[in-house]
Amino acid sequence: MPTLRHHDAIAILDLGDGENRFSLDFMTEVHTHLDAVVAAGAAALVTTATGKIYSNGLDLDWLSANGDRAAEYVEAVHTLFGRMLTLPMPTVAAIGGHAFGAGAMLAIAHDYRVMRADRGFFCFPEADIRIPFTNGMAALIQAKVTPKTAIAAMTTARRFGGTDALSYDLVDAAVAEDAVLDTALAMVAPLGGKDQGTLTAIKSVMFADVLDALRGKD
Repeated sequence: MPTLRHHDAIAILDLGDGENRFSLDFMTEVHTHLDAVVAAGAAALVTTATGKIYSNGLDLDWLSANGDRAAEYVEAVHTLFGRMLTLPMPTVAAIGGHAFGAGAMLAIAHDYRVMRADRGFFCFPEADIRIPFTNGMAALIQAKVTPKTAIAAMTTARRFGGTDALSYDLVDAAVAEDAVLDTALAMVAPLGGKDQGTLTAIKSVMFADVLDALRGKD
């Protein structure tokens, strides 16, 4: 399960050491930690993971067994994306391994991304697993990348290694495994100290169309 620690004034949210799929319990834990991060007035947030997987995204086993709750589940996933997108502090995903599907979308919802260069994939596998993007998911990705990158990432299920992901601007840095977290911390360390209300307002205006799509508004 996710755990929270701090490096000076920067909060570090570790998603866990497993597949870190978005179970309802997992998402509740993440929200609880984000509540604490905001309440503490952290200067910035870094998310990372302990194992070889940042996150494999949706809990498809649970979803297939609970199809009657699919709408509730997707709404919860969208809510998490929207919250990460508008957190009142700089955010960076430190991706030390695989980020697939909704796990990659969570990373995209951060302000910045740092990825391990030599191993791990950043991938939207929806075209291969026959799960179309929701309007909210598509809007989130397309708000953060160029049309060229959106076509390459969303329609092909291509697995981008760290260096490849950097060349497509899916991530902001690709570094050695032992430098991922430190690079992420260094990236946001100079950016903290902004007023929370102001930063939330700015992000909410920047991504108003994405937030509307995530909330199911026309």
